Amino acid sequence: MIPPFLGNLINLIQFNSSYTRLFDILGWKRSENISEVSRFVLLGLSSSWELQLFLFLTFLLIYVVIVLGNLLIVMVVQANAHLLQSPMYYFLSHLSFIDLCLSCVAVPKMLGDFLQKEKTISFSGCLAQIFFLHFLGASEMFLLTVMAYDRYVAICNPLHYLTVMNNHLRLQLVFACWCGGFIHSITQLIIVIQLPFCGPNELDNFYCDVPQVIKLACMDTYLVEVLMVSNSGILSLVCFLVLLFSYALILLTLRTHLHRGQSKALSTCASHLTVVSLIFVPCVFIYLRPFCAFSVDKVVSVFYTVITPMLNPLIYTLRNADMKQALEKLRRKQVISHCLVKG
Repeated sequence: MIPPFLGNLINLIQFNSSYTRLFDILGWKRSENISEVSRFVLLGLSSSWELQLFLFLTFLLIYVVIVLGNLLIVMVVQANAHLLQSPMYYFLSHLSFIDLCLSCVAVPKMLGDFLQKEKTISFSGCLAQIFFLHFLGASEMFLLTVMAYDRYVAICNPLHYLTVMNNHLRLQLVFACWCGGFIHSITQLIIVIQLPFCGPNELDNFYCDVPQVIKLACMDTYLVEVLMVSNSGILSLVCFLVLLFSYALILLTLRTHLHRGQSKALSTCASHLTVVSLIFVPCVFIYLRPFCAFSVDKVVSVFYTVITPMLNPLIYTLRNADMKQALEKLRRKQVISHCLVKG
């Protein structure tokens, strides 16, 4: 009898082999006579040394805020049993963890490149960035869609909220988000890793992403671009439309209950929509079109790789009364424990 984990590994190998055969049939197999590119040159956000120094200080400050803010939220939720039992804060802790990891994929490399003359990344490092960026990015998109559904149930059907969003369902939803992100990312990676790279190796960006990398392949990439648009662009658009539909129903419900003190919830939904738009709109702009290069692409990508991981803690949790109380309670515990140790 084959163990479950071994069966999954065999299925993955068969899945990879089927993709390889597909590329062979389409003539996409790498040519062994072609000299393969071993590393890529990242052009970054600017070539001006003065501007790069300013950007280094700016993004370093943002990175510190991202790490401390999201790490604090994860710690507070995990340390507070009341918050951990709430579906909303359970999802928020996963969102903060994703943002924390997502910021660590591209930002440290970008900060180091600001201080270097030559900005290069190995081929394997480029593949790793593509995998983790799409894995975490897709997982976050799925999770934000789930969170919109959670808010819809909480506001539009409050009497049955805890019954619908029970512990079993929320575990399944989070697991589905992570699995969906992994499937999306591994599909991207399998396609990219089969492409031949033999010529130019300059990427007009501060990290490796699929649209720029595909354009460097030594082959006709039309079919690959169609696959990528289907896998990334349509996925982003569908999640965004589902999320907008959920928030539209929420806003309609709140509009009829404004006299019952729902104006605060309306303001919160507006803040959530702002942050969500900063994630989905750039992704739709970049991935839901032919992969032609625009100089503005790397600026747009800053929003969902750097800006939104910083804004999510501020918008979703740190402005929340329950989170403030939990932070104060945690601070008091730290003060008391410090006094006991010192005494």
